[in-house]
Amino acid sequence: MQGFIGTRLSVMMFLQFFVWGGWYVTVGNYMGAHGMTDSIANAYTVGPIAAILSPLFLGLVADRFFATERVLGLLHIVGGIVLCAAPQFNDSPTVFVGVLLLHMLCYMPTLGLTNTLAFHNITDQEKQFPIIRVFGTIGWIVANIVVSKMLGGDKEAVQFYVAGGAAIALGVYSFTLPHTPPPAKGQPVSIGSLFGLDSLQLMKQRSFAVFMISSFLICIPLAAYYAYAPVFVDASGFENPAFNMSFGQMSEIVFMLVMPLCFRALGVKYMLLVGMLAWVARYGLFAMGAPDSILWMIMIGILLHGICYDFFFVTGQIYVDKKATSAIRGQAQGFLVLVTQGLGMLIGAQISGALFNSIVTAEGAEALPQWKDFWWIPCVAAGVIFLVFGALFRDEVPVEDVSEGEVAEAASVEEGM
Repeated sequence: MQGFIGTRLSVMMFLQFFVWGGWYVTVGNYMGAHGMTDSIANAYTVGPIAAILSPLFLGLVADRFFATERVLGLLHIVGGIVLCAAPQFNDSPTVFVGVLLLHMLCYMPTLGLTNTLAFHNITDQEKQFPIIRVFGTIGWIVANIVVSKMLGGDKEAVQFYVAGGAAIALGVYSFTLPHTPPPAKGQPVSIGSLFGLDSLQLMKQRSFAVFMISSFLICIPLAAYYAYAPVFVDASGFENPAFNMSFGQMSEIVFMLVMPLCFRALGVKYMLLVGMLAWVARYGLFAMGAPDSILWMIMIGILLHGICYDFFFVTGQIYVDKKATSAIRGQAQGFLVLVTQGLGMLIGAQISGALFNSIVTAEGAEALPQWKDFWWIPCVAAGVIFLVFGALFRDEVPVEDVSEGEVAEAASVEEGM
C-alpha cells in the first residue's frame, strides 16, 4: 500500500515541477520574439513577489481551513487556466506580465502544499521522500525536453498550453490523492510567524547574520541567470535553448546524491563557498565565451548548476535547520526563503533587467560582445560577496549527521529552479 501511495505522490511531484519547467525557462525567449524584450525582467519578478505573498495564503487559509489535496487541486486548475490565457495578451507587456503574476500567485503556495501532502502520507520520510522529490527535478527536465526539443516551442505559445494543460491535469489528479486534513487547524497565527520574523533572534549570532546577509546579497546577481541565461543561450547559437539548459537540472540530481559525502569532507562554510564560487565561475565562463560564441564554455557554465544550486541553496537550508531550535525551525526556513527567493531575487530581477536593457538591447540581443559586458557585472558582484563571506563566516554546525533525507527535504524548498 505504501508503495502505491509513493507512486501516486511521485506522479504528483513530477507534474508539479513539469508545470513550472514548461514555461519558466522559455518565457524570456518568447517575450523577445513577441516584442516584449524590455519586460523580461518583470516576468521574472512575479515569482519572487508570489514567494513573498504565498505564506499569507498558506498560513491564514490553506493550513487552517481546507484539506490539502483540495486546495492543491483548485489552485492548479485556476492557475492552469490563467497560464493558457497568457498568449492572448502579447500586445500588452503589462497585462501579459500581470497574467503571469496571477498564475504564480496560484502556483507558489502549491510548492509547500505538495511537500505537506507527501510528508503526511509516507511512513519513512528519510527513505521515501528523496525518491519522491527527485521526480520533481525529472519533471522539470522532461518539460524542457518536450517544449524545447520535441515541440520547438522556445518562442511559441505552445509552452503555455503545455504547462497550463499539465497544471489543469494535476489539479484534477490532486482530488484523487489521499485525504490530508489541514495541518494547522485551530493553531494560533501571527504575521511574524508566517514570514518567519520570529526567527530574527538568530540574527544575534554573528555567523548566522553573516550567512543571511550574504545569502540576500548574492541572490541579487544570481537573478540574472534565471532571467537572461536562456536568452543568452539562444543568442549564442544553441538550438532548443531550454533543452540545453535542462542539462543543468541533470547535474543537480548528480550533485544532490553526493552532497552528504561532501558535507562530511568540507563542512558548511566550504560547501557554501564552493557554491558561491561556482556562480562566479559560471558568469565568468559566460562572459569569456560570449564574444566568439564559445559553446563549450557556455555549456560548462550551464552544467555548473548542480553545484550552484545544491551547494548554496540546499546547504543553506540545512545550515538553518541545524542552527534553529525546534520551536522556530519552520519559521527560520520561511525567513530564509523570504530573504533569498523573495526579496533578493526580486531586487536582482529588476537590477539585471535594467542592466540588460541598457547594455544588451542597445545593440540587440544577438550582439554577443554586449553580453560579455553584461555577464561580467554579476560575476564581479558574486566574487566580492564570496570574499566577504569567506572572511567573516565561521562554521559552528556539526555536519557529520547530514543525511540524504535532509538534503532532499531542503531541496524541496524551491527556486527553480
